[in-house]
Amino acid sequence: MTAVAPADRRVTRRITFFVALAVFAQESTWDFYDAQVPPLLREHITSAAVVGLLMGMDNLLGIFIQPWIANRSDNTRTRWGRRIPYLAVGMPVAALLFTLIPTTSTLPSLNAVIFVYALVGNSYKPIAQALLPDFVEPDRRSRANAAVKIASSLTVIVSALVSALLVDDHPTLAFSVPALLMIVSAAVLVWRVRDNRSRGYQLALAEDEAPTSAPTTRIRDIVRDILRDRNRSRLLVIVSVLLFGAAWFASRSLFTPYGMETLGLSRGDAGSLTFPSGVAFLLAAYPAALLAERIGRVRTMALGMTIFGLALAAGTLMPTATTTVIAFCAAAVGAAGFMINAAVVLWNLAPSTQVTGMYTSLYTVGWATGGFLGPALVGAMVDVTGWRFMLLDISLLAGLAVVVVLRVSALNRRHTTAL
Repeated sequence: MTAVAPADRRVTRRITFFVALAVFAQESTWDFYDAQVPPLLREHITSAAVVGLLMGMDNLLGIFIQPWIANRSDNTRTRWGRRIPYLAVGMPVAALLFTLIPTTSTLPSLNAVIFVYALVGNSYKPIAQALLPDFVEPDRRSRANAAVKIASSLTVIVSALVSALLVDDHPTLAFSVPALLMIVSAAVLVWRVRDNRSRGYQLALAEDEAPTSAPTTRIRDIVRDILRDRNRSRLLVIVSVLLFGAAWFASRSLFTPYGMETLGLSRGDAGSLTFPSGVAFLLAAYPAALLAERIGRVRTMALGMTIFGLALAAGTLMPTATTTVIAFCAAAVGAAGFMINAAVVLWNLAPSTQVTGMYTSLYTVGWATGGFLGPALVGAMVDVTGWRFMLLDISLLAGLAVVVVLRVSALNRRHTTAL
């Protein structure tokens, strides 16, 4: 097997920028989708649980689509590499579909458009992020992923600004802004990145030449390996991603109705209230990576989720716009500790570079499953207890995720695994 040299710092910085750009493009539409599609649904539906269920539909689709497309990507070999071909097609098509959402006038047409958008959007969602472990060495992945998450936090800010400036007066134009960002970013990514030059791709080619020593890349065998492993770390990390994803997506998908129902704000003002928390996440992302290098990634994840849950629980005590902004800023700082490091833990647990795309999809599937269940579950709790206690409902989900990550930490000490 031919030795493959590790990437230098210049290549690491360059690819981190382009991966961050791709994720920024994708998440700019998803964040705006989470903020502004619920009010469109509420024009036709009164039940918070049903709205939450429909908002989780894209995540349900992701559970099935993302592992399949990630596995295909892992096994794709072209002169463009194994990731870029999927991004070159998927991102522009999704952008076009996104612009059609506000043009619908009936519930069936709205559901049809968001279904097709979710179908296409999920087809490339794990692909861009899988470029990062392809190019970046394990010991630098938390810092690189911090840059990617910073890009994600910027999309929250963009979504809040577009909500504040355009949604109330120009709703159709507002949806075109994130779509345009995605088209431009996709063009730059395709122009500048050739992932056939990545260390991960070259290692995969080398493993292809030695099939007797290479691990299987079939989806069912990868999943079976995780389920049968006596060290439950990989499985529990995925479960923690599901639980925290449920809490995170509920806080995002239902926040605009919460602001309207509990805080008495307009649709545009409620959607823009997440702006400060986006800044807080932005400022906390890189320190979360540095903290993980100092105390360990799993401990940082547990600490971050604890802060997230306590902050939202505290926000329930005095439901005003100011206290809600403060609570969400503190929660965003805590969320950074988990979101910067969870995917990195799974990448570093992957047995081979041949399956990094699949392990990326395991993270996104856990995240998508939580995104599907969380809004519906919290929405059902809201139907029982009222919008007043929505933040407390979300904090309970975060508490369950903390328990699971503490178990991963215990297994980490038992098996002396450096995570």
